[in-house]
Amino acid sequence: MSCRGRFAPSPSGPLHFGSLVAAVGSWLCARHTGGQWLLRMEDLDPPREVPGAAANILATLDAFGMRADAPVLYQSQRRAAYDAAFAVLRVDDHVFPCWCSRSDLAATHGLHRDGRCVTPPTTDRPPAWRLRAPDIDVAFEDAVQGAYRQNLREDVGDFVIRRAKGIYAYQLACVVDDAFQGITEVVRGNDLLDATPRQIWLQRLLGLPTLRYRHLPLALDAQGSKLSKSDGACPVDAARPLPALRRALGFLGVPASDAEQPAELLAHALAHFDPARLPRGAGRHVT
Repeated sequence: MSCRGRFAPSPSGPLHFGSLVAAVGSWLCARHTGGQWLLRMEDLDPPREVPGAAANILATLDAFGMRADAPVLYQSQRRAAYDAAFAVLRVDDHVFPCWCSRSDLAATHGLHRDGRCVTPPTTDRPPAWRLRAPDIDVAFEDAVQGAYRQNLREDVGDFVIRRAKGIYAYQLACVVDDAFQGITEVVRGNDLLDATPRQIWLQRLLGLPTLRYRHLPLALDAQGSKLSKSDGACPVDAARPLPALRRALGFLGVPASDAEQPAELLAHALAHFDPARLPRGAGRHVT
């Protein structure tokens, strides 16, 4: 069956190699089935957004030969959809206001497990809103990493879905937008594996379909650290896409070629791509 995949970067800096791996992996998995590949810009958090980063990321993907099958979805324009989902959770009593600070939760290692706020309400600042985490195991079969199970209450606790400043958290926005875009399979980095049970639980509460998931190993530097924008990872060069594209394909275990254009290189990779041969494990060193 064909799938509908997506790549959803945040505009907190230019595209770096770790994100390129996720983009290429999601593109290959969608195209391998004859399906569609979409883009979503996760620009929910203005303080973290770098001016011009969204346009830069889109231009870089275009230079690398990856073009979406629909207009880009911007989360900054989706407030009404998140409000509607939040209203459903509130009516069904799945969420509660919380004034707890990090210091309040220090004794429980930052986890909130009470299903209600244990800090007296205050008018000095608005509350965050948390989703009650039940004492249940959420399990799923990741197509790359295998079986994964997480107890929501013990491993995660009551988690924030709307911050005190009114910004919706990634978990809620991701679930709402995946359903809106008709996504059937999510291919992304292994750093989001432990977020998946929370998203599956939200899908159940909101009556949304549960997706297929593939979590790729993270790209690691020589010291074993994840390559990320927050750590100053070098951006890929849109003016010279072939070297980074070949490295990304090699990282994913896909044969490359001596093609001289990104589109040709991707076409060759797609013809030899087998999702069952994607590398497993938490991370891999970039060579």
